[in-house]
Amino acid sequence: MTSNPISAAENSDLDVLHTAFDTNFTWNYGTQKEGLRALYEKAKTEQWNGAELAWDSPVEPEGDIIPQVFNPLQDYAPYKKLSAKEKARFKHGQLAWTLSQFLHGEQGALMAASQLVTAVPWMDAKYYAATQTVDEARHVEVFDRYLREKLEWEWPINTNLKGLLDLILIDSRWDVKYLGMQILVEGLAMAAFANMYQMCQEPLLKSLVYNAMRDESRHVAFGVLSLRGYYTDMEASELRDREDFLITACELMRDRLVGEDLAEEFGMDRAEVRQVVLESPVMAQFRQFLFMRVVPNVKQLGLLTPRVRSAFENLEIIQFEDINTDNLDRQMGLTVP
Repeated sequence: MTSNPISAAENSDLDVLHTAFDTNFTWNYGTQKEGLRALYEKAKTEQWNGAELAWDSPVEPEGDIIPQVFNPLQDYAPYKKLSAKEKARFKHGQLAWTLSQFLHGEQGALMAASQLVTAVPWMDAKYYAATQTVDEARHVEVFDRYLREKLEWEWPINTNLKGLLDLILIDSRWDVKYLGMQILVEGLAMAAFANMYQMCQEPLLKSLVYNAMRDESRHVAFGVLSLRGYYTDMEASELRDREDFLITACELMRDRLVGEDLAEEFGMDRAEVRQVVLESPVMAQFRQFLFMRVVPNVKQLGLLTPRVRSAFENLEIIQFEDINTDNLDRQMGLTVP
């Protein structure tokens, strides 16, 4: 006997999003985009098994997994009034919140990659998007397992991150899915993972993040290779749509990095905490750092137009436009795609 599919009404954890985009068969199985077939071969050889990480390693959720010098609230009066036990719990919550957003972002990437398999119009991209779908499933698996088994604390998705993922998934244009996921979200993930890897003092999490970074580096390259030259002769009205999307998405990426949810859990004022975090030198530097890979890739694609440049200047991220992202990968010990 088969059971009926679970509906959203029956399961509060389900979030139904109505999407529509063209399904593109292609009967040309040859190479149409230079570099994509080699990237696909690389993806096949660099697969890893999340179940083989050192899951038997002990983890102290309230220990010094991330140094507290990076806490933007350390001089905030309500935080300073917390007891030592409450501060340890707060630190635990900060890490759980951050990793939860990684987890939710990876599920969004899983769904976007699966859409690309269907939507992209050439076979090389379908091959690679299929391998990325496997990668993203593995990332969801390992972040979920770490949160459940090691931190025992998982947070809901932040509303700004959800808004960005929804924008990407409901858009019918395959190139906008690339822009949103491969260039923006994956570029953000690469920078966030690099930051986490450098700060992290817990071996299992450090290994997990490093392996995820190896995959994300290829995913960003997938977007750049696929979209290179696509916007060169695009009509002005269509190009303006992409500019609007980039600007809106980057603002959402910036605004999601605050974590007011955690403050509310500890009885702090959301608006006040948001202001403190936004004005924190540590977080200002971190928010800028996250765009280090996004801006140069936008420029590579010819989308750093005067409108986008002005928006990036307002976001104070334009200084990254000439960063060599291959050098960033090499510095992290990653092989350049």
